[in-house]
Amino acid sequence: MHYVDHLPHATKEEDHVRIPMSDGVRLSARIWRPVSSDDAPVPAILEYIPYRKRDLSSVRDSIHHPYIAGHGYACVRVDLRGTGDSEGVLTDEYLEREQADAEEVLAWLAAQPWCDGTTGMMGISWGAFAALQVAARQPPSLRAIVISSFTDDRYADDMHYMGGALLSDSLAEAGTMFAYATCPPDPAVVGGRWRDMWQERLDAAEPWVLNWLRHQRRDGYWRHASVCEDYTSVRCPVLASSGWADGYSNAVTRLLAHLDGPRKGLIGPWSHKYPHLGEPGPAIGYLQEVVRWWDHWLKGADNGAMDGPMLRAWVQESVPPSTSYEERPGRWVGEPSWPSPHVEEVPYRLGDRHLTAPGDTERETSAPTLRSPLSVGQFGGKWASYNAPPDLPYDQREEDGGSLVYETQPLPERLEILGAPRVELEVSADQPVATVAARLSDVAPDGSATRVTYGVLNLTRRDGTGEPALLEPGRRYRAVLHLNGVAQAFPPGHRVRLSLSTSYWPLAWPPPHPTLLTAHEEGCRLVLPVRPATEPDDPAPFAAPEGTAPLTTRQVTPPEQRWQVTRDLVDYGAALDIVKDRGTIHFDAADVDVSCRAHERYESTADDFTSASGVSTWTMGFSREGWDVRVRTRTELTCDASMFYVNATLDAYESDRRVFSRTWNESVPRDGL
Repeated sequence: MHYVDHLPHATKEEDHVRIPMSDGVRLSARIWRPVSSDDAPVPAILEYIPYRKRDLSSVRDSIHHPYIAGHGYACVRVDLRGTGDSEGVLTDEYLEREQADAEEVLAWLAAQPWCDGTTGMMGISWGAFAALQVAARQPPSLRAIVISSFTDDRYADDMHYMGGALLSDSLAEAGTMFAYATCPPDPAVVGGRWRDMWQERLDAAEPWVLNWLRHQRRDGYWRHASVCEDYTSVRCPVLASSGWADGYSNAVTRLLAHLDGPRKGLIGPWSHKYPHLGEPGPAIGYLQEVVRWWDHWLKGADNGAMDGPMLRAWVQESVPPSTSYEERPGRWVGEPSWPSPHVEEVPYRLGDRHLTAPGDTERETSAPTLRSPLSVGQFGGKWASYNAPPDLPYDQREEDGGSLVYETQPLPERLEILGAPRVELEVSADQPVATVAARLSDVAPDGSATRVTYGVLNLTRRDGTGEPALLEPGRRYRAVLHLNGVAQAFPPGHRVRLSLSTSYWPLAWPPPHPTLLTAHEEGCRLVLPVRPATEPDDPAPFAAPEGTAPLTTRQVTPPEQRWQVTRDLVDYGAALDIVKDRGTIHFDAADVDVSCRAHERYESTADDFTSASGVSTWTMGFSREGWDVRVRTRTELTCDASMFYVNATLDAYESDRRVFSRTWNESVPRDGL
C-alpha cells in the first residue's frame, strides 16, 4: 500500500469526544476533520463498531479515516455503548438500543458547527451491518452508505444458521464478543470512573451463544434488523463490497437485485478484510472509490461515480489447493445489472457418479445411499476466512472419501461461472433430522481438488422459512441447497466435481444421529451460473491501494498462529485447534500494552454425533505503568441427542488479583437441529 502524506485538506484530530444519548449514557468518539471545517462545514462520515478505537482498531482506523478526512470530510469513529471508552453495557448484537443510539449520533453530528448537516455511514462487518440497518430506519441526515462484508439476512446468511444448520462460527463469534464486551475502558480517557464502568459491564455479561441458541428458528429476534425482510426500507445510495473467501459473499448481489435506489457492488478475492487491505490479493484502491462515492452523493460532484457496471467481480483462475494464498490470479469483469444478462443457468444431471451437461448422453440414474463419517469437514476451513491463521479449505480428496461424488468429463474448453450455484435434490433419510452439505471443486489433471464453493442445508428447514418440519424416514423430499456465490474459471482438461455429505463438522454442527441418505438421482441436478468466457472484461481497472500512514506500534511478545487437525487412533478422538494470538503489542499513541489470545478447540469421537463439542477461550490484557488488567472468558458448547449444553466462565483480574468471577451452566433444547 502507498501511504499518502499530502492531502487536499490539512486535518486535526480529537481523541475523545463524548456524545450524549437521550438516556444519559455518553458514547466515546474519535474525530478527524479538516482544519477548515471550523469555518467551512463538511459532511460527516460515521463508523460505529465495538472494537475499541483507542487500541485494537486504532491502526486500521488510522489508515482510512485521516485519508477520507483529508479529502474534505469529518470522519467519526464511535465505540458502541458498553465497549471501548463508551459508557453503558453491550449484551448482544444489533439491538434496538444500538440502532437508536446510532440515529442519535447522526443527529448530533449533523448539528455540529463543523458539519454541513449531511452524513454518511461506512464500515466492515459489524460496522457494515450497522450502516445498512440504520439506513433502513431512514434518519434524515443520512445520504449514502459504504459497506463491506455484511449480510441482509441475520438468520440464514450470517455466522449463525447457514441453511438452518448451526455453524461453529456462532460459538467462535460469541466467544469473541463475550470477551470484547467485558473489557474495561481506559482510565487515561475516562478517569477514575473506569472501575465502576468495568464492573457494570462484568455484572451485565452473559455468554452470547445462549441467546442465539434460544432462537433456532427464523423468529422475530432474527427478523429484527434483517433488511431482507423489507428491501424497500433502504432508500439511500449503497456502495457494497465483499470477497469470495469471506463468509459474507452473498449479500452484495442480493442488494443489487432487490434495492430500488442507486447501488454499486464490488466482489474481490478477499477474506474478511476491507478491499484496500484485501487478502488474498490483489488489494485495490478502495479508498479512492469511497471518496468518489462520498463526493458524488454528499457533495453533488459530477464525477462519474455511477458510471460503468453495476457489479465488478474478480473471476478467479484455477489454483492448487492451499489453506492460504498471498494472491489469487484472475481478472475483473463488469455486469450492467444483477441478475446479469451475461449469466445463463446451465443444469447438469446427476447419474452414475457423473455430472452430465445439456446435450451430452445422459447416464443411467439410480438411488445411491450415503452415511458420511463425522470426520468429513475437518479440512473445510473457516466459515468466514480472515487469512490468519491460514483458514481456507485444503485438498478435498480426503473429504471426498466420505462423500457421494459426481464429476464431469475433462472439460473440452474453459468454463466460467459467476453467481450462486444450487443443487436441486430429491432425497430420503432414515432419521427425522438430517443435514446435507454440498461442495463444488475444481479437479486438476493430477487429481488434486480445490474447493470452489459450498453450501449446507438442514433438511428440517428445507422450505426456507426456518420453521422445522421433521422428516418422515423413508419418504422422498425435494429440496434446494444454495451454494455461496463465487466467480471461478475451470480450465480445459479440469473436471467440475460435486460432493455431497451428511456431515460437515466442525464447520456445521452435526445432527443428533448419523443419517443414511438416499439420493434419488432422477430428481437431482446441479445448476451452474455460467458466464461465457467471450463476454468482455471490466475496462476500468482499479488504482493501486493507498491510505494514510498507520499509527506506530511495537511487538513486545511474539504472535502465534495455529490451525492443527489431530486424530487419535487409539480412542478415535479427533480435534481441530485454532490459535490466534497477537502477542503483546505496544500502541505508542495510547502508551498501552495490549495482549489478545483466542483459542478454539472442536472435538469429536469416532462417529458419535453427540460427542461433538466446541470451546472458545479468550484472554485480553491491557497494561501501562500503574494499570494492569486482564479478562479471561471460556465458552464450551456440548450436546446430546435432545439438548445443547453451555458451560462458561468469566474471570477478571487487576494486577493478577482476581476481582470478578462467574460461571454459567445452562441447557437449551435442540429444535430440529
